[in-house]
Amino acid sequence: MKLDQIDLKILRHLQENARITNAELAEKVGLSPTPCLRRLRRLESEGVIKGYHTDVNREELGVNVTVLALVKLEREDDATLRTFEEAVKDRPEVMECDLLTGKFDYLIRVVIPTLAAYEAFLSETILRMPNVATVESSPVLREVERKVILPVFRKPGR
Repeated sequence: MKLDQIDLKILRHLQENARITNAELAEKVGLSPTPCLRRLRRLESEGVIKGYHTDVNREELGVNVTVLALVKLEREDDATLRTFEEAVKDRPEVMECDLLTGKFDYLIRVVIPTLAAYEAFLSETILRMPNVATVESSPVLREVERKVILPVFRKPGR
């Protein structure tokens, strides 16, 4: 999909405030409401906008602990990777799972109420998954920066 400067402005403003009204959005990007809504619907239908989310205060929910875990599998064949990925996708405490190159196969970010709860999650879930060889866990002491707004640039060559 080709994105022009107005599309990029729409994406910037929606990331800052997904609850903005169409009229406000149209004004900010320099369109009237009808063409703005058409562009927004096109961005949604073509998968550029994947959804709308609410940023919730974790401490208010009692999930104060974040642990970054590096996982090494015994094998790296497609079936083993798929099995691990499907298993972690089903875990609500796993907020991110990234396939890596190098010494470890995956980095997972786990958000959980306590370190004891993480220990239980690790021993009862991750370490019981087939083909998990090792896990190195690092509890996060302090979150310095977590951005939720992607930098919106024009794609190269456009």
